[in-house]
Amino acid sequence: MNKSVHLALVAAATMACSVAAHADIKVGVVLSETGPAASQGIPEAKTVRLFPKQIGGQTIQYIIRDDATDPTAAVKATKELIDSDKVDVVVGPTITPNSLAMIPVVGAAKTPNVSLSAGWTIVHPVVGERKWVFTTPQTTLLMAQAVVDNMVKNKFKRVAFIGFDDAYGEDWWNNFSKDAKVAGIQIVANERFNRTATAVTGQVLHLLAAKPQAVLIAASGTPAALPERELKKVGFQGQMYQTHGVANPDFLRVCGSDCEGTLLPVAPGLVADQLPADNPIEPSAMRFATAYTTAYGKNSLSQFSANAWDAITLLESSIPVALKHAKPENIVAFRAALRDALENLKDIPGADGIYSMSPTDHNGLDNRAVVMVRIEHGTWKLLK
Repeated sequence: MNKSVHLALVAAATMACSVAAHADIKVGVVLSETGPAASQGIPEAKTVRLFPKQIGGQTIQYIIRDDATDPTAAVKATKELIDSDKVDVVVGPTITPNSLAMIPVVGAAKTPNVSLSAGWTIVHPVVGERKWVFTTPQTTLLMAQAVVDNMVKNKFKRVAFIGFDDAYGEDWWNNFSKDAKVAGIQIVANERFNRTATAVTGQVLHLLAAKPQAVLIAASGTPAALPERELKKVGFQGQMYQTHGVANPDFLRVCGSDCEGTLLPVAPGLVADQLPADNPIEPSAMRFATAYTTAYGKNSLSQFSANAWDAITLLESSIPVALKHAKPENIVAFRAALRDALENLKDIPGADGIYSMSPTDHNGLDNRAVVMVRIEHGTWKLLK
């Protein structure tokens, strides 16, 4: 065989293999499987293992990276997934600071990102690089409104706040303090602590001295148990509130009896079997709960597994639409088509709620996505 012909055939075969390989849809996943947010990232990773291997007739390849709860690591992992692995979409990360750090990366690369973080500022306003970012959890704005409504219902007038000294804590403070003021609730103390802190004695004593009727802890994962346990230790008798950032079995285990009676807003999927039959989210919440508990056992549900479940729920609805306009072989066009498909999703039921996206709303949830629960005997009890 002529050498030049042979080389041409080899090149053609190589190109064909390359095109065939790239024809798969690649989903990059960035999660905090280690570090302070591991109790959130691990159930998300377990959920990813339940994701379908085919959508819209296309094989789906999932590539998971651990960001170790570090924004710098999250950015590095995202760049590798986009530049080296050539993913079509990035799912994750787990926490708000990491998600905010990733926005410039996905925006510059024009790669859609379905974040599992709850920060309001991740997708608001939907301008510039944020046009490429979507979120599945209820935003802090939505959850803060639910907390304030419950405080008003319980006639609490003096409340205290303690949160992480990062973007998550700040996001909660901004939304909660604004709603509390409108509701006529006085915030008598505002304290912060680090995700890696091992003691919060000084902050807790300041809270106690302010004599609040209730305390909101704006933290996530097992680190959120630290101030609550310390408050109980120094004799605080008022009502404790946490955020949906603690809604997992590990938090219940770590906090133990110190968290008995705590109130918090969560996704309907966390208490799917307690939802009334006429709740519009009950069918989709039960699909999630059944699939997850079948795989991982009773009492394994968490807010974070629900967040991850809804990421693939959105992709299952948007990928077939995107494929009508572009094919994975053309990665630039397919990424853009997938972004557009995500932005135009309407009435998609998931574990967190019912999603209706728009050019000005890349979260798409409303107050149907929030239920209040009380921690009772180490479980989540739906408030009627």
